[in-house]
Amino acid sequence: MSTVSTDKPETSRCVSVIVPCRNEVEHIVPFCQSVAAQQLPEGWTLEVWIADGMSNDGTRERLSAFCDGVSEGAKRFVMIDNPGRIVSTGLNRCIEHATGEFIVRLDVHTVYAEDYIAQCLAAWQATGADNVGGPWRAQGEEGPRGRVQRAVAAAFQSKWVSGGALSRDLSYNGEADTVYLGAWPRATFERFGVFDENLVRNQDDEHNLRIHLGGGRIWQSSSIRSVYFPRSSKGDVFRQYRQYGYWKPFVMKKHGQAAALRHLVPGLFVTALLLCVLMMTAGAAVALLIEPGQNYRLGALWVSALGAAGLLCLALLYGSAMLAVSWRIAGVAGRDLFWHLPDVIAAYHFGYGLGSLSGWFDALVRGKPDPAFGRLTR
Repeated sequence: MSTVSTDKPETSRCVSVIVPCRNEVEHIVPFCQSVAAQQLPEGWTLEVWIADGMSNDGTRERLSAFCDGVSEGAKRFVMIDNPGRIVSTGLNRCIEHATGEFIVRLDVHTVYAEDYIAQCLAAWQATGADNVGGPWRAQGEEGPRGRVQRAVAAAFQSKWVSGGALSRDLSYNGEADTVYLGAWPRATFERFGVFDENLVRNQDDEHNLRIHLGGGRIWQSSSIRSVYFPRSSKGDVFRQYRQYGYWKPFVMKKHGQAAALRHLVPGLFVTALLLCVLMMTAGAAVALLIEPGQNYRLGALWVSALGAAGLLCLALLYGSAMLAVSWRIAGVAGRDLFWHLPDVIAAYHFGYGLGSLSGWFDALVRGKPDPAFGRLTR
């Protein structure tokens, strides 16, 4: 662990920033520099706790050197180990060490306005909420190489893809179910507990649900500004959202919470497709085993035909809807993104849908998560 001087003026109040990371060698130093540039309100000091998930790409060495080299009086950076290697364990290790009366979570792949922490403090002081945060704004890199990432970001921001989640509404101010990242008075963790270390994904959703069920309040402020840089490949988006879909049923099962419609639709759609495929293939297989002219053979062929017709209808409806949505999104984000958007949207939907089906099976039938979903993907 790397440390610097911890001396603070006696009259100062402290904000603790908590950051989980793993294998971020190209991003960790620019991220730390951006945090060091945060403009704090008068009378506040900053400590930054970064939990490294045992990186093996050079992140630890660069992070340790940065922590050792930073000593700016009111700001200090500390690296600690996160043997669990996932976000929830990293956040909890940071909370254990944090000394601030206010705790702000930051992500390495996000760029923050210079007053981000100041606005978090302002929203908390104005509302008294148990968790405050800003909207989740995604952006891709400019240029031809960033075209797929910009398509991923544009789809992410669309209500037609996100299901109208308030956290994607950049202008919304008010109470919400969840916010991006989050910032909490220390009392929130004393009252509601820390993050569930059994969850590889959705640990923030589960924690926010716990706050709501316990009578707490979550507040979104459009003045808390940041830009998130999402995955830059369609395969990575699919794997990421397959994990999101997988872990959501475990959150709902834990609290006996009914699923929101936007959480159910992808899984129901994938189920309908699979049923059509099953009808088509099973009917055809049975028909091959029955002698021609027998009544059962005709019935089997009808089942196969119905499955094929259903599959074709669903594919045409979904394909047409994706083209229409892609055209609409491209009209705002850039027509050059159009040919990437259908694939990107499908990666979101099918990843989440397939993941949620696996999650429901493991949560309700097996009663425990599959270890294959226990590793965080980036």
